[in-house]
Amino acid sequence: MTRHSPITLFALLATLFSASVLAADAPPTQRVRIQTNMGAIVLELDAQRAPLTVRSFLAYARDGHFQGTIFHRVIPGFVIQGGGYTPENVEKPTRPPVPNESGNGLSNRRGTVGLARTGDPHTGTSQFYINLADNIALDPQPSRWGYAVFGHVVEGLEVALKIADSPTGVSGQFEDIPSKPVIIEKVDILP
Repeated sequence: MTRHSPITLFALLATLFSASVLAADAPPTQRVRIQTNMGAIVLELDAQRAPLTVRSFLAYARDGHFQGTIFHRVIPGFVIQGGGYTPENVEKPTRPPVPNESGNGLSNRRGTVGLARTGDPHTGTSQFYINLADNIALDPQPSRWGYAVFGHVVEGLEVALKIADSPTGVSGQFEDIPSKPVIIEKVDILP
């Protein structure tokens, strides 16, 4: 029998409890529009497969957290990542992280959206990324956590690809940041 740390067991129990509670009162999907200074991207979020991540993302959207943040990591053929930093490269305050929901059956395929995190699997907060290719190396493996996918692009993938074509450079702690800021103007929750 494998021994699990109390933190891992707590995270698993919290995920299972929250998922069962949310499944009863949350719509199975929710669409949001990310309006950037380069165009709009519409996402369909999967609240059944990633209830904690979707609830957190929607709370950040309702609170206006994403307004004025940038895509600070842009790697053509891989991902565009944003939702956490201002154009001055200052990280915005966040709520506590959500437990990692990467074992939900969704894969990091082209056009999906995932929750960014550090090397610690349970550190995802407001930053998200859009996969520009099939990045299955980001999926969970038997020996490690993956990166949680919580939705997919339904409109505006061409905008994400246009963002990916932005010239990038080094600025502060970032190595792949667009030379001209790509700003998230707002995120609207659609009816």
